[in-house]
Amino acid sequence: MRRLDKGAPLRSAMKAAGLDIPRLAAKTKEADENGTGLSKAMVGFIVGSGRTAREECSDRAARLITAALGREVSELFEAPVFTIGESTSTRRSTKGERRKSDASSALPELLLDQRELANYLRKSMSWIDAQITAARERGETWPGLIYVGSSRRFDPRAVLDGMRRQSAA
Repeated sequence: MRRLDKGAPLRSAMKAAGLDIPRLAAKTKEADENGTGLSKAMVGFIVGSGRTAREECSDRAARLITAALGREVSELFEAPVFTIGESTSTRRSTKGERRKSDASSALPELLLDQRELANYLRKSMSWIDAQITAARERGETWPGLIYVGSSRRFDPRAVLDGMRRQSAA
């Protein structure tokens, strides 16, 4: 689950309920059928606004926090809408199954910056830098890399096609 508006509704619900992080963590233990609840650190990550705050959490954590606050999940969290239709991990053999040819239609039409591409591929930005450097050392251009002025943009379809070709080689 992804918290709404960088957690502002969570913090205002906590304030309205008169709870701080330790008390909210204790209330999640009461709301949990197993009695374990969430730790103070986890609650702090989810409701916080600082640099250690997390935008996403598990469905269970969102459910426990909203139950402890007496709110609906949809008031404080949203389910992620976009999921990658194709894995970027190691290829798996498929016995007799055909891949859907329309998987590329689920890809975004816009060019992505490096941070967006890293999130999209679920890779780090340094991994992308390493791939670009390795391609440059081979005298190639990394697939999907487009320079717009002095900034990099990426065509996600071309990047995935290049990754497919590279893994097939």
